[in-house]
Amino acid sequence: MIEKRYESPRGTVTYWISRQENGKLPLVLLHGLTADHTLFDKQVEAFQGERTLLTWDAPGHGKSRPYTDFSYPNLAEELRGILQAEGIERAVLVGQSMGGFVAQSFLARYPAMVKGLFTIGTCPYGETYYSKSDLFWLRQTKWMLSLFPDRLLRSSMATMCGRTQDTRENMLRMLVGYDKKELCTLMYLGFAGFIPEIQNLRISCPVCLTVGEYDRTGKVRRYNEQWHMREGYPLHMIPGAAHNANVDNPQAVNELIQEFLQTIETAE
Repeated sequence: MIEKRYESPRGTVTYWISRQENGKLPLVLLHGLTADHTLFDKQVEAFQGERTLLTWDAPGHGKSRPYTDFSYPNLAEELRGILQAEGIERAVLVGQSMGGFVAQSFLARYPAMVKGLFTIGTCPYGETYYSKSDLFWLRQTKWMLSLFPDRLLRSSMATMCGRTQDTRENMLRMLVGYDKKELCTLMYLGFAGFIPEIQNLRISCPVCLTVGEYDRTGKVRRYNEQWHMREGYPLHMIPGAAHNANVDNPQAVNELIQEFLQTIETAE
């Protein structure tokens, strides 16, 4: 993977790309809140050399700091700029947690550029899914997290995200670069920033939903079950996995991504 940078008025976005000019659809990997591109190391290992891969440190994360004016529309714009700079006209998006919010924001604005959406522990856009109580608590993230001692906050996040020790250590490594204030602010921006984006989104491309069998992050599992029932998208529970299911059980997730890609490309 080659490390590159994309300049925008809001900051510098760092991304990584591996090219294969073989006609297969590019795969774009979008990590979750407070994580970075290393969340997808096992997917890069599995798919590099097969097709073009692109992943990033999302704006405000990892090497893509400092970044001003974090919002999902702005992240969608940065992603479009990167894809255009790389000459990628169509791609399959893989969004883990917050990465799924970015993917859906991108889909709402540039549907012709997306050939498929594969989600890992994310939540749907749609006004009918979220109660007033749900939205209220999303707005309380910053002050609630600030009550935790720093070490306990990090260990709790790692435990919630990972079922295996490798996944928990991966999460802790991704958190190292943030001090507590930055971490709480980023969590607030990621959760509260989702609220203005909630809309009834019509997705015309194929969709595949996945959730870790042991994902206890908020109402993620419940939202995915409702998403599956209302829209008919296939939903797969990843055995032995929590929120970062692609790290807990990369083999299962990679096999599903491969099947999803084959289904899309066979239909073309």
